[in-house]
Amino acid sequence: MTTAIFPGSFDPPTYGHMNIIERASRLFDKVDVVVAVNTAKKYFFEAEERLLMLKALTEPYQNVSVHLWNRLIVEYAKENHANVLLRGIRNMSDFSYEFDLSLMNHSLSPQIETLFMPTEPRFFTIKSSAIKEIAAFGGDISSMVPPVVAAAMKEKASQASSVRNSERS
Repeated sequence: MTTAIFPGSFDPPTYGHMNIIERASRLFDKVDVVVAVNTAKKYFFEAEERLLMLKALTEPYQNVSVHLWNRLIVEYAKENHANVLLRGIRNMSDFSYEFDLSLMNHSLSPQIETLFMPTEPRFFTIKSSAIKEIAAFGGDISSMVPPVVAAAMKEKASQASSVRNSERS
């Protein structure tokens, strides 16, 4: 049985992420989507919010499960008997970063292989940082994220705007 791990911050989960998850679900016996928890990073969504959105989004896939993790991803792989790290890439910049990371992970755990999966071309321009900025200014992100994510981002952006407005008063 081949278990693939698809790790990431998923802040927010995008259609690009879902494209990789859907395709991976057809290629591997089991896919663990692993939501990174890094207290040194500032996220738009809390870890539990990202986890719940991804659980809802991956519900149609019987062989996909979603987990939180706050340590090295190779440790997750060892503890869960996974042998493949799956990394989605959109462009050469992503590849360069992911390639370096794969070498580091391989040095930490040589039995775990990293596979790169390019997203479909229609998702090449979807970037989490841009989505967060567009959402903060009330822009339309419906072509970039699933409806549940768009609604959550709109709500969170609205709350942040209310807080900023009350601080100015």
